[in-house]
Amino acid sequence: MGRVMRMPAVQTVAEKPPPRHIMIGERTAKMEKSELDRLTRAVDDLAVAHPSGKLVCVACAHRCKLAEGARGICRVRFREHGRLHVPWGYTAGAAVDPIEKKPFFHVLPGSGALSFGMLGCDMRCDFCQNWMTSQTLRDPRATTRAHRVSEEELVEAALSSGSASVISTYNEPLITSEWARSIFGRARARGLRTGYVSNGHATTEVLEYLAPVLDMYKVDLKAFRERTYAKLGGRLSAVMETIGALHRMGIWTEVVTLVVPGLNDDPAELREMAQFIVSVSPGIPWHVTAFHPDYRLTGRGPTPARALADARTIGLEAGLQFVYAGNLPGSVPHGEDTLCPGCGAVLVERRGFQVLRNRIGADGRCPTCGHIIPGLWA
Repeated sequence: MGRVMRMPAVQTVAEKPPPRHIMIGERTAKMEKSELDRLTRAVDDLAVAHPSGKLVCVACAHRCKLAEGARGICRVRFREHGRLHVPWGYTAGAAVDPIEKKPFFHVLPGSGALSFGMLGCDMRCDFCQNWMTSQTLRDPRATTRAHRVSEEELVEAALSSGSASVISTYNEPLITSEWARSIFGRARARGLRTGYVSNGHATTEVLEYLAPVLDMYKVDLKAFRERTYAKLGGRLSAVMETIGALHRMGIWTEVVTLVVPGLNDDPAELREMAQFIVSVSPGIPWHVTAFHPDYRLTGRGPTPARALADARTIGLEAGLQFVYAGNLPGSVPHGEDTLCPGCGAVLVERRGFQVLRNRIGADGRCPTCGHIIPGLWA
């Protein structure tokens, strides 16, 4: 495989260990659009013929209808010579992160996750914390740097770093699903778990395409108003359908809501979110996380700890068994801990991304009362 390099360690507070950045494959210079287009492959797995002669891309819920030479809303998928061209053979960044950073709290606590991202997104959130990669070809300030890499190199990097999983993240993975599926098939064969960190703006077709090689899926539930989603470039109904479909397919699902003051923090809206998740399954973990000013949304303050505590209470009162408060380590009592719904015992104690204690065995049972805790523990 290509050379794997560890960056020097950075001194940080204990609750937020740095990611172990790795370099895989051949680094390119900053690319123009035409160069990025060369890092694609013609793959029609997620293309459906339309009676008009256009190709419908079903990688995300926009279902873009592409004439010859047209690009999708994501800007990185396009039609050329009658074929759908999709991103392939590169990463825009890779690091070994704690699985808790994704966040997955019910998957192999304390393990490492080889996390890789590509470029582009099908939405345009003003508060995006990864906009430098997600808004490529949409925002001129965004980067288009990439590292050419093979599927085998990524899998070998995961194994050599001691990671237990391979996660597609940092940009929107749905729009690079063909590449992820190729990686995940190899990763699964080597005993690694696989996952998506996604906005959940999916289609039934892409979820069925991924299901044979996908273990876990983190969905951003950004709001519970269609008008808010319209401003972000998506549809709430599509995200709701994704959460339900993932659960039916048996793909482990955790939901995250970034609580943004003045955008989605109204108690009534948060309660509706929680009630919806309960209607799918009360065992789905809901992470309510703190916003900090970023990208184009810098004119409002960060989320106070009190707001996270209130959101967590709303979720628990609605019937959710697991509600976590994130991005403000130690600020909400038991807000980062996994508690047994049966007896209330602390099963996994966390601070930030650090697991301080884990009492859940591979069988997923509470050692105190025997209650089965949903998740991927083995």
